[in-house]
Amino acid sequence: MSDELLLEETLIKRSQQKRRTSPLNYKERLFVLTRSRLTYYDGKAEKRFRRGSIELSRVRCVEIVKNGVGIIPCQNKYPFQIVYDTNTLYVFAPSHDSRSLWVQSLKQEIKDNMVVLAKFHPQFWQEGVWLCCRQAEKQALGCEEYNLFGDISRKPLPPIPGEERKNGKQGRRAPPIPQSSKDEAEEEEEEEEMVVALYNFAGTEPHDLSLVKGGEYVIVEKCDVNWYKARNKYGEEGYIPSNYVTEKKSGNLEQFVWYSKQVNRNKAEDLLRKEDKEGAFVVRDSSTAGAYTVSLYTKNSAGDGQAAVKHYHIKETQSSPPQFYLAEKHLFNSIPDLIDYHKHNAAGLVSRLRYPVGKQDKSAPSTAGFSYEKWEINPSELTFMKEVGSGQFGLVRLGKWRAQHKVAIKTIREGAMYEEDFIEEAKVMMKLSHPNLVQLYGVCSQQKPIYIVTEFMELGCLLNFLRQRRGSFTKDSLLSICLDVCEGMEYLEANGFIHRDLAARNCLVNDAQVVKVSDFGMTRYVLDDQYTSSSGAKFPVKWSPPEVFNFCKYSSKSDVWSYGVLMWEVFTEGRMPFDQNQNHEVVNLVTKGQRLYRPKMATPTIYDIMQRCWHERQEERPPFSQLTMMISDSLEDDVPPPI
Repeated sequence: MSDELLLEETLIKRSQQKRRTSPLNYKERLFVLTRSRLTYYDGKAEKRFRRGSIELSRVRCVEIVKNGVGIIPCQNKYPFQIVYDTNTLYVFAPSHDSRSLWVQSLKQEIKDNMVVLAKFHPQFWQEGVWLCCRQAEKQALGCEEYNLFGDISRKPLPPIPGEERKNGKQGRRAPPIPQSSKDEAEEEEEEEEMVVALYNFAGTEPHDLSLVKGGEYVIVEKCDVNWYKARNKYGEEGYIPSNYVTEKKSGNLEQFVWYSKQVNRNKAEDLLRKEDKEGAFVVRDSSTAGAYTVSLYTKNSAGDGQAAVKHYHIKETQSSPPQFYLAEKHLFNSIPDLIDYHKHNAAGLVSRLRYPVGKQDKSAPSTAGFSYEKWEINPSELTFMKEVGSGQFGLVRLGKWRAQHKVAIKTIREGAMYEEDFIEEAKVMMKLSHPNLVQLYGVCSQQKPIYIVTEFMELGCLLNFLRQRRGSFTKDSLLSICLDVCEGMEYLEANGFIHRDLAARNCLVNDAQVVKVSDFGMTRYVLDDQYTSSSGAKFPVKWSPPEVFNFCKYSSKSDVWSYGVLMWEVFTEGRMPFDQNQNHEVVNLVTKGQRLYRPKMATPTIYDIMQRCWHERQEERPPFSQLTMMISDSLEDDVPPPI
């Protein structure tokens, strides 16, 4: 049978280096040989994502590689080659016996091929030459006679075109090399993914790779959504956080210092007013998906000496490809070209784009753990500083990890939680990483009490933040807080994660006044009947929908209800919902259809969003993805550019 399995083993393959500028790389792959095909997959058998496949009928030569280079930069030291069409695939086996088995098995399967070579190259193609004969043309005729029926045994011969084989297939010439054939095995070799570092990253573990902001790196492997394996220009490899880099390609605005992906209209205005420079600007995502807005600061709006922030949509023409403009007289082929032009010419704007306000002003984002697959933290590496609060599980202190990374350390009081279940879940929770979630860095689980180590949020819990600054908020600043929380919850919803206790007290604020959702999913591990039973005094009845306080039925839709109450907390600047009622009274009121009143600072449109969250029927409550759009639409009020 053509699909009969012959061999299967994890080997290492080398990049075919189709571009001379492309650095070599070595990747672990699961190789599978059948009667008709050689296929290789991602190295872990349980994933089995196919990376390449070669039809054996197209193979021209299989042979060991004489290692004239000396040092092989991977753990497998026994190379062999598979020549097919115009390509050479180099594979590295872990032992002499393994290599011999693969070479002889492949030779047996291709012995009747009409495309077998008369001559081949016994050494590597490397750095633009064949190391055996120093020919600089990759398709140059081989320099040693190829023996289809055994290992290398003959001396090199000069490359004479057209020489006939002498190995039992008398008189048969190798056919001409096909010029246009393309095989699936080329799929991962065509282009190496280049990225640009957005931030500096000082690797904390020996297997990490440090990043320098603005530096370029090659992605070797995407280990998971949060961590990549990368290579720098010196050939050093290691793990890097995926949110510290962006793909280097035209059209990717993240490469530029003036672009800020996570900035909405209100935050752009705050950022520019803090900068307080004529012509300070930021380019950000518009409320319309796929569109962009330039937010520009001027100290002399309309000649009246009043500072203002103007917002200009970047518009596109209907041509193919489209052109971009702020003022119709000035069209550009790309947004970077547009920005560069308006740096030197106002051309209808209130000012030139003089000072980009972007990533140089923003602290680096949190990483999903301190390193790849590092979730257990050594308590001796923690420095305990001042107490900053207490929670359901115990005290929370400001601390440092390895004397440099500021963290929050939660000491878990014995008997406060189901520790074993939580520690197992922590490995999953660490992989949840979003700009509006408080990042879990790891746990100290090898001693009592255990510690939970998280991102430190300088301005504390959202509830206190609202109460301490009551009277200083604008409608837009409150709506911006709601948007932060909503985007964090949208991410949890998309990842199938339920919070179960969303409220202003369980959100935190950092020194840039970014609000992040905290303690998601933690109520499952509480050992406290009053907190986990709807009849208990600590149960968050006032934030809970009927299906929770009646049946303890949690879902993303119950989180949506709680989010509506959180919006109410925000727009009342931290007031207690149903402050005149006890828990049992709230259950009765909500069951009868009563809802929280409209706060004075909430417009009818904003209150309508809250009420949508409080539908008794779960299916009528909007998902967080829809809520995000609704709040963004309420927040955005961009103006068209002056012509």
